[in-house]
Amino acid sequence: MTKKYFYITLFVLLFSLVGFAQESKSQSNDALGFYPNPVSNGKIYITSKTALEKEILIFDVLGKKVLQTTTSSKELNISTIPPGVYIIKISEGDSTATRKLIVR
Repeated sequence: MTKKYFYITLFVLLFSLVGFAQESKSQSNDALGFYPNPVSNGKIYITSKTALEKEILIFDVLGKKVLQTTTSSKELNISTIPPGVYIIKISEGDSTATRKLIVR
């Protein structure tokens, strides 16, 4: 009986540690993002911990690529994109962030 509780406790502990490790990994992408969202002035500002070159991909809800660019700047002009809901993917070095983008 004691052996059974030992294994159950060990099992719960291991899964708790695995869950914590995955949660920490997903939070590392929070440093790579953009603002404002929703966009109303045709410009977004990229936030990052480093000054590396960033690849920006924007897709519509059907998966069609609307914009692809590479920039070292923090500011990106998206005034040519019509109003709607999009998916933006920002890649910088080994980091990638994918978010919903709303253009008004």
